[in-house]
Amino acid sequence: MATVRAMIRKPLFLVSGLALATGLLAQTPKIEFPAPSPAATVKQRVGLTDVDVVYSRPGMKGRTIFGDLVPYGKVWRTGANAATRITFSTAVKLNGVAIPAGTYGLYTIPGKSEWTVIFDKDSKIWGAYSYDPKNDLVRFKATPVELAEPVETFTIEFGDLRNTSATLNLIWEKTLVPLHLEVDFVPQVLGQIDAAMAGTGKKPYASAAQFYLDSGLDLKKALTWADAALAERPAAFNLALLRARILAKQGDREGALAAANQAIALAQKAHNAETDEYVRLSQDFIRTLR
Repeated sequence: MATVRAMIRKPLFLVSGLALATGLLAQTPKIEFPAPSPAATVKQRVGLTDVDVVYSRPGMKGRTIFGDLVPYGKVWRTGANAATRITFSTAVKLNGVAIPAGTYGLYTIPGKSEWTVIFDKDSKIWGAYSYDPKNDLVRFKATPVELAEPVETFTIEFGDLRNTSATLNLIWEKTLVPLHLEVDFVPQVLGQIDAAMAGTGKKPYASAAQFYLDSGLDLKKALTWADAALAERPAAFNLALLRARILAKQGDREGALAAANQAIALAQKAHNAETDEYVRLSQDFIRTLR
């Protein structure tokens, strides 16, 4: 009988031991270590185009980068870990090369005096190990610029922002590779203006006139809209100045001068927080007419 009891106890002890071990494993805290090459996301709107860049940022850490860690003449993931991924919400041009809206893998082939930039249709590759040139959308050349001081961490950033352009910079060690980005939002905005003007709601006369002026479009139409905006708001000194600028662009100096003086008179009459600035802006504008 004792032998039977011992045989029963033994499996019970085993089960208890397993349960205790499982409990101890379950209580083991998760250890999170810092990434050697932290992930980063850069978002930038250029005109009406949203650009998102997802990449990892390796550091120099005392190493020689280009020509050593990153060999010349070989495809580089342009960062660390997964290949750099870039998304454009609309079609763009980079260094004059057309790229449709979409998400792409960004690869480069560094060189001492020239880089090859590659936009690949496969945006989900780890590193460049399975990179296949058959998936290339476009390739184009870029010229690196030597920096006076080294940059420790690989950086992708946007600079020189304009309504229609920006510079996408790839920076590491003493190398900066600028990529000229161009966007064309005019057709999109024109479609929106046409729809708004044809609709039944309030018309965007002022903003449409300003857009036509800034974009070098039909100045006659811009002046018609500026007149309509000023008719709706006769005391609006900012609209009088907008009208003056359109007239000046048309070559009507006398009309522009009269409209600018009207803007000054309206601003002085309104006498609010904006008036001093608009008086100064109008006076500065008049000086450009002389």
